[in-house]
Amino acid sequence: MAQILRLPGKIPFMTYPAARLDAQTDTYHGVVVPDPYRWLEDPGSAETRAWVDAQNVVTQGFLAGCEARDELRERLTELWNFERFSVPFSEGGRFFYHRNDGLQNQSVLFADGKVLLDPNTLSKDGTVAVGALAVSPNGKFLAYALSSAGSDWQTWRVRNIETGEDLPDALTWSKFSGASWAKDSGGFYYARYDAPAEESAALQQVNKFQKLCFHQLGTTQSDDEIIYQREDEPDWGFSGTVSEDGEWLVIHSWVGTDPKNRVFLKSLQALDAPVEPFLTGFDASYHVLGNDGSTFYLQTDRDAPRGKVISLDVFSKVEKTLIPEADETLESVGLVGEQFLARYLRDARTLVKVFALDGAPERDIALPGIGTAGGFGGKRTDLQTYYSYTSYTEPASIWKYDIASGESELWKRPEVALDLSEFVTEQVFVKSKDGTKVPVFLTYKKGTKKDGESRVYLYGYGGFNISLTPGFSVGSAVWLERGGILAVACLRGGGEYGEEWHLAGTKLKKQNVFDDFISCAEWLIAEKWTRPARLAIAGGSNGGLLVGACMTQRPELFGACLPAVGVMDMLRFREFTIGWAWESDYGSVENPEEFAAIYAYSPYHNLKLGTRYPPTLVTTSDHDDRVVPAHSYKFAARLQACQPESGPETLIRVEVDAGHGAGKPIAKTIAEVADIYGFLERVLSR
Repeated sequence: MAQILRLPGKIPFMTYPAARLDAQTDTYHGVVVPDPYRWLEDPGSAETRAWVDAQNVVTQGFLAGCEARDELRERLTELWNFERFSVPFSEGGRFFYHRNDGLQNQSVLFADGKVLLDPNTLSKDGTVAVGALAVSPNGKFLAYALSSAGSDWQTWRVRNIETGEDLPDALTWSKFSGASWAKDSGGFYYARYDAPAEESAALQQVNKFQKLCFHQLGTTQSDDEIIYQREDEPDWGFSGTVSEDGEWLVIHSWVGTDPKNRVFLKSLQALDAPVEPFLTGFDASYHVLGNDGSTFYLQTDRDAPRGKVISLDVFSKVEKTLIPEADETLESVGLVGEQFLARYLRDARTLVKVFALDGAPERDIALPGIGTAGGFGGKRTDLQTYYSYTSYTEPASIWKYDIASGESELWKRPEVALDLSEFVTEQVFVKSKDGTKVPVFLTYKKGTKKDGESRVYLYGYGGFNISLTPGFSVGSAVWLERGGILAVACLRGGGEYGEEWHLAGTKLKKQNVFDDFISCAEWLIAEKWTRPARLAIAGGSNGGLLVGACMTQRPELFGACLPAVGVMDMLRFREFTIGWAWESDYGSVENPEEFAAIYAYSPYHNLKLGTRYPPTLVTTSDHDDRVVPAHSYKFAARLQACQPESGPETLIRVEVDAGHGAGKPIAKTIAEVADIYGFLERVLSR
């Protein structure tokens, strides 16, 4: 039977769709674990589709009663309507950048000031997006990857840049892959998987046995040469990059999301040269920056958790440390204009240092403020490079950097219909449960009083070595404009302080991440920025897991919870698509000790019948093949069943024809953000 929930406000009661209870159980190391909603793992079944449709009807019915939603959507549309650009790049004597005139669903690629590729013409609703792309060295061809409805699956096409027409070449079943052209521009390297046994299973089938291939222009995909594969290593992934001098194919190989990797080399100077091992101990992360003949420059964290730059000769094995490990975390390095442009994080804020090829320090690049900079790409012969700069109160501006003078010149600065000088960002450090200091960025309207009455949106991620750094968001700007506070916590498990910080939030130490986030919430309350009833927590993907774990561990601490595309069933994540790759962070249920740790915080399994959980809006998408929507479906069904009849709203919003987030059309994004903030304004105003 349907569950009845009585609510204050305009809607006198809410009826949740019925969710059948199965007797399904699994046994892990002697522990019997019920899984009553296993049937929701089948996205194509009539029963699952009916449940999803019914949930969306209930959710949209509630959201329609959120008085601020239409006003929010109108303001979001107004603010989003501003011109913005990507960081430009040059190749083959041509100049490329992406531009969005404001409300275009997808940004448009320009070459030498003319439209080269407009994804908005590829579908009526903007759900076809361009992912990775690569321009041939002669500037004649563009290889670009298309995805539909947010799926990670990509199809590679090739466009003649001069004519704007596509070649017949079409390469399917590619995923987690870029492209790199041969020096003669006759073809390119890319990675792919075998086609699934049944195409209907493409969004759920486990992805194994990736292959690195070479596609010769004008041939069919079936003729592509397999450059490297490991039939004995189904979990290995590959990328192939042609060195700037065209003499080497550099193959990076990884396992799942583990930052450690291997490097192989293939000489391109001789026909049929074999793939040879270069750095294959799987002992650290290695990223090839460039080479002089057989001497390669690499960024690595081997014996340097915060990163360094070394040179290593392929044949003599002579190694030199060029840029030693610093107090700051080395994020990335560009080898441009015979200089190393090294981008660091200091307490999750960007600073950029310039070094000579021998590692001698030359200068720092002055940035406009405390924020995030990215870009700094190019070639050894380039005299300039471009980079972006953004903060919580400044949209991404694009700057041109002169290699010789060290001066930066503004190239493009967007204009937003909002006085951003009204807001301020400060950084605080919160002590976690074990005394670890956790950085938190607070952004709010000047003059905000610390009286415990402000609505706070606390966001976190805490995983996979990913750093949360300052960045502008139209949605956040609207939240701030309406008096809300944005708090972004840089939790363990991320990359803000290097590999040690990352590892401190993985496997048996994953609880540290949740303790960090909970401590940040407690600090915001203790410092009277807010109170529990006015505090919302949010996160997506691994951040959705974060929200799910924290709301099940401390339900009384929060006024609203927003788990987005979250990993909620921690015992079965490896059963779908690329989920197995996350075991480097989460651990494996096959390991008894890791199973115990995982089971102790798995959001789906730790919901307790009769517990009053905060108002919750779960969000997911029907074409998410990164974190399949079954995670959110099962969590929402169980949460609705566990919530007492007098409990708050427990809703799930399922986006149709969308995926994990990448490539989502602006129209869908605006609608989703308006729904989320409309929900928050209603439930946090009580």
